[in-house]
Amino acid sequence: MNEGQVIVIGLTGQTGAGKSTVSGIFVRNGFALIDADKIARDVEDVGTPCLEELFEYFGDEIRNEDNSLNRKALAKIAFTDKKKLEVLNSIVHPFITAEIFAQMNQYSAEGYGLILLDAPTLFESKASDFCDLIISVLAEPEIRCERIIQRDGLTKESACERMNAQLPEEFFIQHSDYVVRNDGNLDSLFAQSEEIVDKIKIYYHKMFSTD
Repeated sequence: MNEGQVIVIGLTGQTGAGKSTVSGIFVRNGFALIDADKIARDVEDVGTPCLEELFEYFGDEIRNEDNSLNRKALAKIAFTDKKKLEVLNSIVHPFITAEIFAQMNQYSAEGYGLILLDAPTLFESKASDFCDLIISVLAEPEIRCERIIQRDGLTKESACERMNAQLPEEFFIQHSDYVVRNDGNLDSLFAQSEEIVDKIKIYYHKMFSTD
């Protein structure tokens, strides 16, 4: 495989839908992973330009005593005010995008052909613009709410606020090449994911085949 023979698959979906499980299936099938959540944490680390911009706009309410980011305080502000969420995204997303491109270039140089970009805010950050294919993981609201409460230790009200801050299900369906439904049956989740893995590998080989 030549350098540059790369396709980028965006993996996104609703919070609490089980995207991390799907991501793991793709990684086990040889896809290189770019974790936008990890990148977001890294660019918001102590002393980074991104964090300083967040402090400047949101103030000391989101600053811990050690000058790190109080993520719970920031989430409480952003997920209850759409305008402030937009500001948050406008500050953070350029830093995340720059690091995503850096990792894409590194994987390409290392000879990876299939790169999975795991990004909860794939559409909001416009990262979808540089994806060749997009997969969305969806689940019923009641199931997602329960998962978020268990995962993040939130109240039901806080979990619903996070869910309501996201794009509607219909948007994900209309803007995705593949949709994975995760309503609690792991066998079904694995089967759906493996089927998409196979289809993407066929797509890749057709795109770059020299036969």
